[in-house]
Amino acid sequence: MPEVPRADEHHAMRHDPAPWKRRWERLTGLGEPHPESERVRYPNPVILKRLPTGRGATEQPNTTGAHDALLTPAFLVAVVVTGIATGLLGDLLMVVLFGMEHLVFGSGPGDFQSHVQASSYTRRVVSLLAAGAFGGPAWYFLRKYTKGQKSEVDEVIWAGDGRLSWIRSLLTGLISEVVIGMGASIGREAAPKLMGGVAGSVASKWLRLSTEQRRLLVACGAGAGLAAVYNVPLGGAVFTAELMVGSFSLSVVLPAILCSGIATTVAWIYLPQHATYVGVGNFRFSTTIMVWALVAGPVIGLFSSGYIRLIGYIAHHRLSGRLVLIGPLVAFGILGVIGIAYPALFGNGKDMAERAFLGQGSLLLLLALSALKPLVTSMCVGSGASGGLFTPFLSTGAVFGAMTGILWSMMWPGSPVGAFALIGAAAMIGSAMQAPISGLVLVVELTQSGLDLMIPILAATVLATAVARQLDGYSIYSARLPGVEHGG
Repeated sequence: MPEVPRADEHHAMRHDPAPWKRRWERLTGLGEPHPESERVRYPNPVILKRLPTGRGATEQPNTTGAHDALLTPAFLVAVVVTGIATGLLGDLLMVVLFGMEHLVFGSGPGDFQSHVQASSYTRRVVSLLAAGAFGGPAWYFLRKYTKGQKSEVDEVIWAGDGRLSWIRSLLTGLISEVVIGMGASIGREAAPKLMGGVAGSVASKWLRLSTEQRRLLVACGAGAGLAAVYNVPLGGAVFTAELMVGSFSLSVVLPAILCSGIATTVAWIYLPQHATYVGVGNFRFSTTIMVWALVAGPVIGLFSSGYIRLIGYIAHHRLSGRLVLIGPLVAFGILGVIGIAYPALFGNGKDMAERAFLGQGSLLLLLALSALKPLVTSMCVGSGASGGLFTPFLSTGAVFGAMTGILWSMMWPGSPVGAFALIGAAAMIGSAMQAPISGLVLVVELTQSGLDLMIPILAATVLATAVARQLDGYSIYSARLPGVEHGG
């Protein structure tokens, strides 16, 4: 589809019976123009005259697109405002999350899982019952009194106009972080991702941006929210481009990088500047790891597809109406009882993944966590709870990779368990998001490790994503979109 022509070409095109030929001859005096040379950019560049070859700069596909949002000064101001607001909102949500963790399970040396393990069995169960008793009524009344207001960032970008309800979104995020801090098995990233989108939605309204600009800005804010709370500025930008927008054109990549970078920097006011997963070793490439990656990749793709199908089915049939008043209470209570034996299931799974990266955990424990984490997370989602799936999937991939790595090492020893966990996490989250580049970049940036394992990580992630795509094709985001009457 032809682009809008340059301003200096309008007159010639309107009055010349052969505008393309005349323009080519006017610019070069030679031959016929290349068919692709007529793809031009809007808004116009400062330098209107082409090079003597007559070839357009926009023949490079990523430099323009038929539906690009205009990077106007007002839009760039909105990107900066969105980045700042997203960083601050990310800090606010993490203050709530960490505050609840410390209030319920205590503070001091050690991670969240250590504090859960140090608590009594009674405290573990009571904390989850309290989370359900709070979360159920809170979600019920919020949804009742904000009915019709949008708080699903993926939906408003992919199928809407980018408008989000800031009040419903903020309260949804705060409730989620409270119950996760008390031990609910759902992801913490959904709230900052949503609030980043809200920041973009509000900024676009203030600055009167177009619908295309608003949707791009909301997508940038969503990726920046992920970047801010996990300290992954590059990962957040790639997440925006690959998953939220589905384009690596410059008009997407430039604001995505700017927004994620600003949000991450602002979030350092409260959050640490080091990697989310600390102490992960610099694992070396080996033949045994490479062969395992080729074998494990398709298996992880099958696992991921089944996990997503389970989530999608349960999300569609999740409790609603007044059942939400008691659903989380029951589901979280069951999780509390299971957590007596497996405290690693509490929370979003961050510590579970980190210990797998460090090579900790027995074969039987890793096997149990691989099976139980998807089940308890699905149970929490089905209860009517709101939360993310990023870390639950990543942690499941990490423990599954570690578990199968131990088995593999019995036949072909010589490689550390943490290397298998790292590859498993990247393959699982890449296939689960149906965004392999994002999955790879995020895992490397989250751990600040894995560069020497890049080839086996690439192999496992590509194979897992291809298998999941061919088998089903849903992601952890598309599988949870609200139902429609028609369509596939």
